[in-house]
Amino acid sequence: MIRTMVSAANTMSQLQQQLDTIGNNMANSNTHGFKAKEAKFGELLYQEFKNDKQDKTKRQSPVGIRIGVGARLAQAQMNSKQGGIQQTNRSLDFTFTKEKQYFNILMPDDNNGTKTVYTRQGNFYLSPLNNGNVMLVNGDGYPVADANGNAIVLKDNAKDFAVTADGTLNVRYNDNTSANIQMGVTQVKKPQLMEHISDTYIGLPDNFNQLGVAQADVLQNLQGANRNQVAMQNGGLEMSNVDISKEMTELINTQRSYQFNARTITMADQMMGLVNGVR
Repeated sequence: MIRTMVSAANTMSQLQQQLDTIGNNMANSNTHGFKAKEAKFGELLYQEFKNDKQDKTKRQSPVGIRIGVGARLAQAQMNSKQGGIQQTNRSLDFTFTKEKQYFNILMPDDNNGTKTVYTRQGNFYLSPLNNGNVMLVNGDGYPVADANGNAIVLKDNAKDFAVTADGTLNVRYNDNTSANIQMGVTQVKKPQLMEHISDTYIGLPDNFNQLGVAQADVLQNLQGANRNQVAMQNGGLEMSNVDISKEMTELINTQRSYQFNARTITMADQMMGLVNGVR
């Protein structure tokens, strides 16, 4: 009975994390560029008792009794499926039309420097600088990086913006001059190895060097000859790929599982009460 209570309690704590994941998905169903997460469960270690050595009956299953201690949330894997595109007709709204391609954003780090993070959210703005120029930033005010990893800085008299399919930003100024800037675009080959930082941002985990995987196998900066792999358009934003009906189904199933394990603890407690009463 104690084992039953332990197994149920372990599973309930993991089911709570799945409920949090589902709730986060549903809360971001209208967030541009958001990618849903799917919880994957795995079995915890179990103990095997070899108590039937005298039983010579041939069985399909392994001999012995295996008693587990519950399940755990093995991984909350990101769903990279392409979301729908909302047409905004705004010149600084960019969106990808292929999966696993991300904008490069420069975010402050803990060492008073910057680190590159990745997002599919493409609503950009112009932020004035002290020298009179303007910087291309995202909705949170973080600089957007170009193909060389530097912040995109423009003259203050920029008026027209357009982006080509390969991610080249074409800018026209009031003096009829123009500039062509290749935006930083990264393809994430293995999204399951990326770490969710906040909102729609993902990045390499701090312990990436301990994973035994080369960075080139996870990320690929689409530059040079690989630039033709970029698929981008402006005047629209990618919607979240959260499927509300699927999330509601998962929510009901998870709540039922949580209720079942809670009932298991109650029944085990009642059985222990009966045993104590017999004594």
